[in-house]
Order: sequence, then structure tokens, then C-alpha cells
Amino acid sequence: MQIRHIIAALLLGSVPLLGWAELSSADSSDLPSLNQTQRVNASSTLALEDAIARTLKNNPQLYQYRFRQKSLTAQRETSSLSPALQLGLEVENIAGSGEFNGVDSAETTLALSSVIELGGKSRSRVGLVDARTDRLDFERQAATLDLLGELTALFIRCRSTQENIHLAEEAVTLSKQMLTTVEARAAKGAAPEAEVMRAKAALTRASIRFQALRSSFERQKVVLSSFWGDTNPRFAELSGSLSAFGTSDDFASLLQRAKKSPAIAIFASEARMKDAEVKLAQAQSRVDIGWQLGVRRFEETDDTALVAGISIPLFSGKRNRSSITSALAERNAVDYQQAHAMLKLHSRLFTAFSQREENTAAVEQFNSHVLPALEKALALTQQAYENGRYRYQDWIAAQEELLTAKQQRIEAATAAQLNQALIEQLIAEPLGTNHLPY
Repeated sequence: MQIRHIIAALLLGSVPLLGWAELSSADSSDLPSLNQTQRVNASSTLALEDAIARTLKNNPQLYQYRFRQKSLTAQRETSSLSPALQLGLEVENIAGSGEFNGVDSAETTLALSSVIELGGKSRSRVGLVDARTDRLDFERQAATLDLLGELTALFIRCRSTQENIHLAEEAVTLSKQMLTTVEARAAKGAAPEAEVMRAKAALTRASIRFQALRSSFERQKVVLSSFWGDTNPRFAELSGSLSAFGTSDDFASLLQRAKKSPAIAIFASEARMKDAEVKLAQAQSRVDIGWQLGVRRFEETDDTALVAGISIPLFSGKRNRSSITSALAERNAVDYQQAHAMLKLHSRLFTAFSQREENTAAVEQFNSHVLPALEKALALTQQAYENGRYRYQDWIAAQEELLTAKQQRIEAATAAQLNQALIEQLIAEPLGTNHLPY
């Protein structure tokens, strides 16, 4: 099976945050349209590419980023606004005693007031929102890669179960053939009745395993469909082969590619966001000048006069030092977080790389040497049993050896595909395809 979930990941840079399912004409050819998806739903098979397309379109975990983007857009508009104007009305010298009784001596002031921001506060606020938007895009890409990686791993396991079902069906067929042969020999008196009973029991066990795998596959299909919000799987089986492996570069090349992945690039974006927070904290330490301008009316003389004033906060810089210190500490922490992430990335990538190499080599050995030898051995053992030269135990042992080897090949191919999918997720790029014989 060719692991192609990364194809969708490669489109992330060109898919808009507000609707990555609505691809441009240049990109939409790589993923099925809605009508195409509907036709796939009615089909009996499901390809990995189709599962990816449905997940990208309908998964609620990804859909949330639309609303987070809208929130940041609104925040940017607010951050770019100048300080609000305030209209104030003030009445003095009313309802007092003596000559201030009533409103004859009232003084009424109508004034506008606001703040003059210094230090580039508005620019710093906008810069912070822009940095958060940039980080959100990398966060979306990383989350999408993680989700598609999880989807791909489940698809591989479902495909593995499907292969095991075919193997279990083969085991049932072999058990039926064995029972027929043993019954024929028993009818001639060449085999004891106990061998017939054992052959019937073997057939029953093979049938039980076959039904158990089918039930497990149905459960896995439900879980797989939940990725795109479908509670009723609309496919019978999965397409692809477990033995289609990618041709991998050396580990050093893969590591360099992994360093450019969204999971690592997000730290650079995080650093830019923290730098913006530092700049904003520094800008907020600069004082703002408050101003007021208005008209005052004197009721007693029926005169008017202009009033004006300014206000400057004292010691505001000292009050904001702790905010600057906190922002700088958080910024410095990002570098160490990135270093820690790189160490984890190196470990995960090397483990996946080495295990994939081991698994693909094992599959090649099974295909080239182990299975041909065991298939020939089973045929010879069956022939010898029919001629009375081998015991029933020899025949059943040869059959179980072959089935066990085929099971081990499925397990090795599955492990190789899972490790390959993890490598593609970590480097955010696809591996080449090399179809091996199955």
C-alpha cells in the first residue's frame, strides 16, 4: 500500500486557513471533489487518498481553526484602532447653600478627552496579533499532519486486518481440504477416526478465527469512518497493498528535511510571537499623555470659556518592569523548547527509520526464501501423507508453519508501513514508491 497521506500535507501551504477543502484549480486535481467523494461513498472500496479528502473536509478538529482565524482577524482590527474619544459633562456649584442655592451659580463643562499613545503601542499590538496568526497557521499544519498520521496508521491497521481475513480464509480452505483427505483415508481404513476428529476441530478453529477477524474489521471500519464524521461506513473493504514501500533516503537527509517540518517550524513562529510580546511590554512601559478639551459655561454671568488639560502617569515604567521580565523569560524558554523538540524528533525519526529498514528487509526475505520453501514443503508433506509415508501430525505442522510465516510477513509489512507513515509525518514529505512483490 502506497502511503500518500503526506500529499495532503504538502497542500497545506496552499490551502487557505478559512477553508482548506476549497482548493485552487491547480491543487484540486490531487483530491476528489464533493461529487467524486459521493461516488466513492457508494463504491465497495476505499482508498487512503479518499479517506484523507473526507477527513480534511469534515473533521471537526480541523474546522475549529476557521473560527480561531476569525477571532484573530477581529483582534487585529481592534488593535489598530486609536484610543477612544470620551465625551464628558460636568456640573458644579448646584443645590448648595447660600448663594450656591439652586442652579443660578452653576458651572457646566462639556469636554472631549482621550489619550495620546506613545512608544508605538498600536503598532506593537498589531504586530503581536500578526505573529499569533502566523503561529496559528503552523499550529494548523502540525495538527493536520498529526491527524492525518493517526488516520493513516489506522488505515494501515485496517488494511492489515483485511489481509489477515484473507489469510484466515485460506486457512479455512486448507482445513477443509485436509478434512476431506483425512475422511477419505479413514474410509479406507488407512487413518484412525481420531484424525478425522482432529481435522474437524482444526476446521472449526479456523472458522472461529475467520469470523473474529471479520468482526474486528467491521469495528475498525466504524472507527475509521469517524474521522470524517460518518457513523455508518460506506465501504466494504480497503484498496492498496501492504507491500508497496517507499524508497527512503539516508537518515541524515531525512533529518534535515524533518527540521523544516511544521512541528519544528512552529517554534520559529512561537519565537516571533514572543518577540512581539516583548515589544508590546516595552511599548506599554512608555507613558501615555491624557488630554482634555472642553467648554465651560457660567450661568451667573452667562459667559463661556475654554478649558484644557493634560495628564501624565508617574512611575509607570517601574510598574511594567515585571511584565517585560516575564515576556523575556518566556521568549528565552522557546529556544530550549525547540532544542528539546529536536532531540525527541531525532529519536523518533531514527527509531522509525531503523525499524522500517528492518521490517522491509524481513518482508523481502519472507517473499524470496521463507514462503516459497514452506509452500513446497507443504505440498510434499501432503503428497507423502496421502501416500501413507507421513503422519497427520507432519501434515498439520507443515500447514501451520506456512500460515504462521504468512502471518509474520503481514506483521512485518504492517510495521514497515506504520514506520514509513511516521517518517512521512515527521519530515512532512512523501517517500518515493517501490512496489515489492506480494
